[in-house]
Amino acid sequence: MRRHDRIRTRWAAGAALALALVTGCEGLEADGDTPASGGGGAEAPASGHAVSPLDNPDGTAPGLAPVAGDGPRATARKLIDGLRTKGRGPKTGYDRDEFGYAWMDTADGVPLARNGCDTRNDLLKRDGQEVRYKSGSDCVVIAMTLDDPYTGTSIEWRKQKASEVQIDHVVPLSYSWQMGSSRWPENKREQLANDPLNLLPVEGRANSAKRDSGPASWLPPAKSIRCAYAVRFAQVAVKYELAVTEADRAMMSKQCQG
Repeated sequence: MRRHDRIRTRWAAGAALALALVTGCEGLEADGDTPASGGGGAEAPASGHAVSPLDNPDGTAPGLAPVAGDGPRATARKLIDGLRTKGRGPKTGYDRDEFGYAWMDTADGVPLARNGCDTRNDLLKRDGQEVRYKSGSDCVVIAMTLDDPYTGTSIEWRKQKASEVQIDHVVPLSYSWQMGSSRWPENKREQLANDPLNLLPVEGRANSAKRDSGPASWLPPAKSIRCAYAVRFAQVAVKYELAVTEADRAMMSKQCQG
């Protein structure tokens, strides 16, 4: 039996839950030159918990703090402007299973892997505050407060309403597929899907609105975080040697102008 067939068999019973929680924002990009934001320009909450992506190159520190100041913004533009560009390819053959099963703890080569806790709970622990765990567990998060970088809101999350917080793949998996990951070995795709550098717990509705959009078609509603979001998108692209579209690079650079 092929490995993918074994995975599908093993995880069929949890497919509905996986689809609700998996990000990568599968869908179609919105048309037009102005990215959809899904909100009215809210500002990110002030929090000492979040860290600027420029100070968090491996993604192990929590959150996504704004990139502020002329020097950091110049550094951000240099990173973004150095990205390779190409056209977005077809989605033919894309399947979430090509990136391993959802939130596997066994993806090699990324921080937090093989620690006995699945990727989703690792990320909830990383970014949540006042975290509460399931009785008898130091892994399964059942409650927390999340300062959502995308919408600028504070979310009192409880596991009973799990979909209120979803884990976003900053560079969506479908986007990566169209930009070249379709030709990668499976272990590299598993790394991208479970790398904390590419993962942010965010408001579920914002994540659903993003789908598989690049920055030219979708940006976080919180305007103050948009340069940081562009930096994080660029950091992932650089680490995994992914190109972005010319329109995406231009929009990313624009977010970090003075």
